[in-house]
Amino acid sequence: MRIAINAWFWDSPTTGSGQYVRRLVEQLSAMEGVEAVLVRAERRSQKADAGLRSQFHKLWFEQFCFPIACMRLGADIAHVPYWASPLVTPLPTIVTIHDLIPLLLRDYRGSLPVRLYTALVSLTARRAALILTDSQASRKDIITRLRLPPERVRTIYLGISEQYTPVPAPDDQAIRARYGLPERYLLYLGGFDVRKNITTLLRAYRLAAPVVGRSCPLLIVGRLPARDTPFAPDPRRLAREEEVDTRLVCFVDFADELAKPAIYRGAIAFVFPSRYEGFGLPPLEALACGVPVVGSNTSSIPEIVGDAGVLLPPDDAEGMARAMIQLVTDYDLRAELSRRALIQAARFSWVRTARETLAAYREVCA
Repeated sequence: MRIAINAWFWDSPTTGSGQYVRRLVEQLSAMEGVEAVLVRAERRSQKADAGLRSQFHKLWFEQFCFPIACMRLGADIAHVPYWASPLVTPLPTIVTIHDLIPLLLRDYRGSLPVRLYTALVSLTARRAALILTDSQASRKDIITRLRLPPERVRTIYLGISEQYTPVPAPDDQAIRARYGLPERYLLYLGGFDVRKNITTLLRAYRLAAPVVGRSCPLLIVGRLPARDTPFAPDPRRLAREEEVDTRLVCFVDFADELAKPAIYRGAIAFVFPSRYEGFGLPPLEALACGVPVVGSNTSSIPEIVGDAGVLLPPDDAEGMARAMIQLVTDYDLRAELSRRALIQAARFSWVRTARETLAAYREVCA
């Protein structure tokens, strides 16, 4: 079976879509009788790749170049591993929709061109042979908002890379020293856009700090916003506004994928109060390193965390503060949740993702 795969995000390995397409192709390529062919767009220079021109270039690739390439390759099936399937295609097409954030969250609807693009890909998704998604929560959203029959939307969970393990690596201490990390810490690692709910994270830690602050500071890791905006507020400003003791909060402006496992392994708990996730790779990465999660009980997060954490409404700062204190001070609770974390994380693998995706390909081709 020859599968033509839209590789627009292949060169963006730090994004969720980039990780997904790379891990999926890696596993498919190891399977007998499967040929996964990447269809890649010619990248423009940074100067040219801006604004409407960049959006048009992406749209042209998705709607015209990709289907033509699929036909010329003689592929049996096409797979678009993000929300952008072509309107007209010469062969059966599967699309993976990771989430419906631009439809569900007002802050993410964007400018008029972005809203028009969202309307287009909503239409094209309805014409796909099958839609894959990352969680039951996203599947429910897709069926409801895109008005699709349930049998045309299938959940296939994402996997976890082998580097995320509780076993310390030889360079763990060196990595943590390089970033100046404390010996013990509560950890947030992820983005800073508004749905990540960093305000509640800081508010919860302010409430917990009188008990745990000196022994367990809060570590906030991620690529800090270049500008402080309502869509991506600067967490350093939020910390000042929430009157968190700045001596107890460490910010690491960071994007090194190879260092992430060592950072997770040094954490007492991973705190993730996000309001919406289509899947949520960061909490799964933490679980695979044996780190319990304190998080929100919304969208896909309960599916990912299972019983390996404490999940609360996303605005319950007091509850999250109590959970932080418990995990810092109660060794037995932390050990039990760490044990459950490894069991829960073992349910997710890229091998399983690829096998279930291949089964979907075969079903559509048949």
